[in-house]
Amino acid sequence: MAEFIKIYEENPNPKEIRRVVEVLQKGGIVIYPTDTVYGMGCDITNNRALERLARIKGVKLAKANWSFVCSDLSNLSDYVRQIDTSTFKILKRSLPGPYTFILPGNNNLPKAFKKKKTVGIRVPNNSIILTLVEALGNPIVSTSIYDEDELLEYTTDPELIHEKWDKLVDVVIDGGYGDNVASTVIDLSGYEPEIIREGKGSIDIF
Repeated sequence: MAEFIKIYEENPNPKEIRRVVEVLQKGGIVIYPTDTVYGMGCDITNNRALERLARIKGVKLAKANWSFVCSDLSNLSDYVRQIDTSTFKILKRSLPGPYTFILPGNNNLPKAFKKKKTVGIRVPNNSIILTLVEALGNPIVSTSIYDEDELLEYTTDPELIHEKWDKLVDVVIDGGYGDNVASTVIDLSGYEPEIIREGKGSIDIF
C-alpha cells in the first residue's frame, strides 16, 4: 500500500521531503507532481528500483525512454557529454520549465542505460520535485503517468492517482491537481534543435 503524503509547493515541508528521500534510497518508487503531468520515478543509482519501474510500466529496461529529473543544470555533466555554448544558452533560458531536452549521453550513465546514445533531461518548474531531487543528491529517473487513453482525471487528481497506483508504488505525493499536458520534447543532440513533441512548453523560443 502506497503512503499518501501531502506536500505544499509553496513551502515543501523538509520532514515530509526526508520521508520520501528515505523511500527512494531504499529502492522505492514514488509518484510526484511536476510542472506538467504527474511523474513516477526512482533513484537513478538504484538498479533494482529501475528494473521494478520497468516492470510497472511494462517495458524492457534497456529500451525505456525515460527522462532524468535534475534539480538544476549543475549536475548535467554527470550524465551528458560536453555541450556547446549555444545549447547551454537554450537550456539556461528554458529551465526550470515544461521541457524535456534530449542530449548526448556520456560514459557515466547507469549500467541500465549504457547503450543509450542520448538521454532526456528535465528540470521541472515545481519546488516539490526539485527539493526532492536536491535532497536525494542525484537525479530521479522519471516517466509520466499520463496516458492518452485514460480519463484525464486519473492523471490530474492525486487522490485518484493514489487509488489507481496504490498497490504498485510506495509513495504518492499529493501536490495538488496536476496538469494534463505533457512536456515539450526538444532534441538538442544534433546540429539544430528539433521539436519531437509539442506539449506545454512554448516552442517560440526555438
